[in-house]
Amino acid sequence: MLEPWRTGKVIKIENANSSTRRFWIEIPDAASFDFKPGQFVTLDLPIHEKKNKRWRSYSIASAPDGTNIIELVIVLLEGGLGTNYLFNEIHEGSELVLRGPQGVFTLPDPLEKDLFLICTGTGVAPFRSMAHYLHKHKITHGEIHLIFGCRKFSDCLYREELEQLQKDERHFYYHPVFSREENVGDGAYKGYVHAVYESILQQNKRPANFYLCGWKNMIDEAKQRIVAMGYEKKDIHQELYG
Repeated sequence: MLEPWRTGKVIKIENANSSTRRFWIEIPDAASFDFKPGQFVTLDLPIHEKKNKRWRSYSIASAPDGTNIIELVIVLLEGGLGTNYLFNEIHEGSELVLRGPQGVFTLPDPLEKDLFLICTGTGVAPFRSMAHYLHKHKITHGEIHLIFGCRKFSDCLYREELEQLQKDERHFYYHPVFSREENVGDGAYKGYVHAVYESILQQNKRPANFYLCGWKNMIDEAKQRIVAMGYEKKDIHQELYG
């Protein structure tokens, strides 16, 4: 059953970097906005006459916390009607029509296998939600490897808090990967996400679930490589961006 459309109010906006913003949205008619980490909301933006040309879906970047406030992290797409509207017309105090939560890109229950959370860009949003949720609720899990591909250091969203989470949460490993940086420092990688999960699994192949979130090219290549390592398609879950 689809959730009803409701009105949210933008209560805070922050620049994450030159092309990405964090939007905090309060849903006043809900005492709490309950969702599963990994789910998304759909915004109905006044950018087209046809309904389906107005809808834009974004993963919830915050973890469920019992409040009626959620965070979305959105990158400005060149020529994108939706993101240009959000960046140019929406400010603190603006209202947005939204529907949700929606989606089945959620954590397995129970968490028996190791998890590889592989993302690029704002595809980190659902994984940030999952990681904070697991930590807050002290949920038992195997190894979790969050592999986050970026071009430059400035593209690496939530870096400090994910580094802190790696220190605070047992068996949680954070692997930032940079394709356009020469010197990346300890704990980071040069290149692309695929070499990282392949390297980890070459050292110790084990039962695992793979969650992919980001641009189509990354997801398509990851699926091919994961299957080539001997995993089944049912081990792979994806959320496509763009």
